[in-house]
Amino acid sequence: MSIRQVVIAGAGKVGRSIAAELLENGSEVLIIERDPQKIRTDALPEARWLLADACELSQLDAAGLNECTVLVAATGDDKVNLVVSLLAKTEFGVPRVVARVNHPKNEWLFTESWGVDVAVSAPRLLTALVEEAVSVGDLVRLMRFRQGDASLVELTLAEDAPVVGQRIGEITLPPDSALVVILRDGRAVIPSPDATLEHGDEVLAVATSSEAEEQLAALLGPVPARTRTLTTGG
Repeated sequence: MSIRQVVIAGAGKVGRSIAAELLENGSEVLIIERDPQKIRTDALPEARWLLADACELSQLDAAGLNECTVLVAATGDDKVNLVVSLLAKTEFGVPRVVARVNHPKNEWLFTESWGVDVAVSAPRLLTALVEEAVSVGDLVRLMRFRQGDASLVELTLAEDAPVVGQRIGEITLPPDSALVVILRDGRAVIPSPDATLEHGDEVLAVATSSEAEEQLAALLGPVPARTRTLTTGG
């Protein structure tokens, strides 16, 4: 497997945390930060660091952005994240651009028009998880992927869900959807055909259309199922 070349714009707590995870998973990471006080080479010695302004085209060019496979715009300023995302996609053709949304009111801007493939809004994601925790059986959209209009959705199986006790191989899923993983008692269960769905399972799936989301809600949830849309992108 090829090593991912990841560039992270922003060396705040979010950027450093992302870098630490990626380094642990074997990625090569370059962190770009314009504030000298945030350069923490001692905290992440495996990463490469660059003191530069990620909004400056010439400095991104010097950083070799055309060679990276993923760019993460992780600063605390939505304007900066949008500019960095746009430059990465339009000027350097970065295959995957992930952008942090700091303020929910700005979510509508974080689209592929600004070069964003995946927009991650922590407030929206936390809201989704909180509401899911108090509403078992509702389908919750955790994240929208800009390419292909696919969404990552989650549903916790209620006790009276019709699929409880059934083998996955016996369940007919909507054509525009696929099960990704089942979380059960703190562990991940691969959704193989012989795996059985149980009450309390957190089922994560990918749906490529709103119709598929509705069908998943009807299939996995109690009747009547209610779908709540909580996006992480504009």
